[in-house]
Amino acid sequence: MLNIILNPIYTDTFTIQTYIICTIISLVLGCLIAFVTSYKSRKSKSLTLALVLLPAIVQTVIMLVNGNVGTGIAVMGAFSLIRFRSVPGTAKDIVCIFLAMATGLTTAMGYVFLAVVFVVIISLAILAVNFIKFPASDDLNRELKITIPEDLNYAHCFDDIFEKYTKSAKLVLVKTTNMGSLYKLTYNIELVNEDIVQNFIDDLRCRNGNLEISVMIPATTQNEL
Repeated sequence: MLNIILNPIYTDTFTIQTYIICTIISLVLGCLIAFVTSYKSRKSKSLTLALVLLPAIVQTVIMLVNGNVGTGIAVMGAFSLIRFRSVPGTAKDIVCIFLAMATGLTTAMGYVFLAVVFVVIISLAILAVNFIKFPASDDLNRELKITIPEDLNYAHCFDDIFEKYTKSAKLVLVKTTNMGSLYKLTYNIELVNEDIVQNFIDDLRCRNGNLEISVMIPATTQNEL
């Protein structure tokens, strides 16, 4: 059984039959990768299409380049002319792309059974991680904006409240408003947990004279690399 998995379906040269078999398996595995990685997560249509086609494309390129130095240099030169402009990807997106590329490399070398086993194992690992809830500190990061009167010393006036409700708090912006009679403070904070937000705001209101307070998720995406 292990010999079947580890043996390639061709050795030196590939025929049209082996190419079609490898391409079909690459497309099927690409569909499996696209389905698994989009399970319980929102993926764009363009990324899904890329994950489906990428194994077959990489497999074809590697098959053509295999053993031919001149073709390899030509392909490298062609790829060097390509420029990509896209939105920043998450760590999971990058893993999915590497998985699709690795699948194409494996099928290109003729190890189609190994490619199937590889994709199935990684897919099961991805599905298992989706069902396991890991503690994510990024979910507790917030941006806090507080308006205070000008006579309130903002340097340490909220230290005891931050110590009670947050793991960390950093003042990142101080801005005057209302002709200089008010200050607007912006903090980056990490909450102890999500259930204490209302009590946190209530204590801050007592300290700042019931002026405006806002607690929001930071605008930057925390999952980006």
